[in-house]
Amino acid sequence: MRRFFWLLVALLGLALAQKEVRISGWGGTDVAIVNGLLKEVVQPKLDKEGIRVVYQPIEGDYTQWLFNALSAGTAPDLFYVDIFWSESLFATGRVEPLDAYFSRQEVSEFLPNLIQAFTYKGKLYGIPKDFNTLALQFNTDLFDEAGVPYPNQQDTWETFEAKLRQVQAKLKDVAGLCLVADFARFGAFAFATGWKPFDEKGHTVLDQNFRRAFEWYTGLVQRGAARFAQDLGEGWTGGCFGGEKAATALEGAWIAGFLRDKAPNLRYRTTFLPLDPVTKKRGNFVYTVSWSLNAASKDKQAAVKVLKALTSPEAQQWVLERGLAIPSRRALANNPYFQRPGKEPELNRIVFAGSGAQGGNVYPFKFLGYGGDWMRPINEALQAVITGQKSVDQALKDAQAALDRLTGRR
Repeated sequence: MRRFFWLLVALLGLALAQKEVRISGWGGTDVAIVNGLLKEVVQPKLDKEGIRVVYQPIEGDYTQWLFNALSAGTAPDLFYVDIFWSESLFATGRVEPLDAYFSRQEVSEFLPNLIQAFTYKGKLYGIPKDFNTLALQFNTDLFDEAGVPYPNQQDTWETFEAKLRQVQAKLKDVAGLCLVADFARFGAFAFATGWKPFDEKGHTVLDQNFRRAFEWYTGLVQRGAARFAQDLGEGWTGGCFGGEKAATALEGAWIAGFLRDKAPNLRYRTTFLPLDPVTKKRGNFVYTVSWSLNAASKDKQAAVKVLKALTSPEAQQWVLERGLAIPSRRALANNPYFQRPGKEPELNRIVFAGSGAQGGNVYPFKFLGYGGDWMRPINEALQAVITGQKSVDQALKDAQAALDRLTGRR
């Protein structure tokens, strides 16, 4: 009886000593990924620290859930933050700055543009867990059938468009590219010209550089190089590509999983986005998500240990080897995975390189605190011109007026 008593005391003491850290992200395919990562890599490390990680995936509107949970004081210790709405969240003061928890050396091990993407008013609010950029995928069978050379990284907008026109002319039921009225794709070409979304006063000016990219992009349909995605019954370029309705797509590494499921036998390759023929530069977006710390967490030191384990070299290697995401650590740029033959390693290699010098003018996919409100006037202008409802002059005039009202320019 006495022996049982002391065993009970020991077990109780162990339970009391164990710290619990709650983490959350969105559900869907991420659930299996995070659970596997926790089981195989993260939790074994934290067992030695007496920390237990409890993962709560969120289905539905994750953004709304997180803002509500932070306001109500029920949010977890660590959570995903998408770069798109990061600044409006950081501005609430409910996210803990991480500068005191990470040394300069630790921070420098991540890609600098990703660190900058989660830096707000001089403070670091998130450690990037992974990222994506845009790349150009092309169907090798369709290009071979049309007898057209493959797109390559030396292509300019002009040579790329010429290839698209040839494919579309020879394969009547295939578009060169299916075009979407979305700044999330078009913006990369505007950046290539040297145009920036905001000036030093925080205003948006749709200048001549923007107009040049806008005219080229929206004119692709009229010039016989592309078809509007909606006319093909699709909402994104990946859908057109997977269904072989278009010979090319402008997507990130996320397209790999879609094609693996929907078109496993499709033969494709990947290259960089084409160059602006004037500046000889290309442009791109960085789409990224961080792990961030709740400012109201009751044990921030334990939560930071979990954060470091979730973004450790071992964790990112585990994710990379499964072809799930692009790592945010600089040291993994030369990882052997990227050198493997095959369409998916090539896709991931190009997407990784797209965030650096080869990507050209690269901007994070965020627009101060405006989010989707900022993109809406540009998306409406794109759609109006592509569908022939407005001239370029009128569409840009209307978009500029809407952006002026939003940013307080006039």
